Amino acid sequence: MKIIMLGAPGAGKGTQAKMIAEKYGLPHISTGDIFRANIKNGTELGKEAKEYMDKGLLVPDELTVRLLLDRVAKDDCRNGYVLDGFPRTIPQAEVLDAELAKLGEKVDYAINVDVPDENIVNRMSGRRACLSCGATYHIVSIPPKKEGICDVCGSELVLRDDDRPETVQKRLTVYHEQTQPLIDFYEKKGALRSVDGTLPMEEVFAAITEILG
Repeated sequence: MKIIMLGAPGAGKGTQAKMIAEKYGLPHISTGDIFRANIKNGTELGKEAKEYMDKGLLVPDELTVRLLLDRVAKDDCRNGYVLDGFPRTIPQAEVLDAELAKLGEKVDYAINVDVPDENIVNRMSGRRACLSCGATYHIVSIPPKKEGICDVCGSELVLRDDDRPETVQKRLTVYHEQTQPLIDFYEKKGALRSVDGTLPMEEVFAAITEILG
């Protein structure tokens, strides 16, 4: 079962991807993790990717797909995998499709965790992070015991720049321009399934497991 997770930043697709991977015994694969692992292990592909990253450039689609295919060729992916954060654009999806087709394989499900923009802005601007120990909170859903103070280490909690409403809005604009077209792409292929991401996490997961069976 080859699953791709789609959804805007902050829609909760990463959380759902981990839960799916756990329930179905599939590896949860994020391109960020693949890059880091290859760079750390000094692989040829990792060295190539590092050259781009050191210059502050995006890793080209073709190299990203090569890194991904190298990862999914491993034994633990025999029964499938959950892709999180890839593909992000139509060209990436087309390269992935073409490479999978050579292996006689295809994407089985593209699950879109659908959340309106205003919900995402509210959700992310409520996040608070502890820069000392890495603990995260939400002023509405997971508030700290004492306002503005980390339960774990007592340090001050901050609103990260990434989570500020204006930054979130910019990220959503990029998402709608680049990634939203993937929804149409996978719909045409009959692989798209959408779930209501505004529901509580457990209900979103229940809807996904109903789709996957």
